[in-house]
Amino acid sequence: MRKTLWLIPLFPLFALLAVSLWFAGTAWSHLGASTIDIPFYGYLAIGGGVLMSLLVGGGLMALVFYSSRHGYDDISGGDGKQP
Repeated sequence: MRKTLWLIPLFPLFALLAVSLWFAGTAWSHLGASTIDIPFYGYLAIGGGVLMSLLVGGGLMALVFYSSRHGYDDISGGDGKQP
C-alpha cells in the first residue's frame, strides 16, 4: 500500500495536463490555426526557443541549489541576525 501512495499526486497533475492540452487545442483551432501555414523553419525556431528557455531555467535552478548548498545564501553578520 505504501509503495503506491506516491501515485496519488500524479492523478491531479495528469488531469491538469489533459485540461491544459485541450484548452490549447481549442484556442488554437478557434484562432484560425487551420488558415495559418507555419514553414519548417518556423517550427525549428519555436522548438529552439522552447529548448533554450528550458536550458536557461534549468541552469538558473542549478545555480540556486549550488549557492544554497555551498553557503553562499547564508547570512554573513556573525550574530546570525539580518541587518
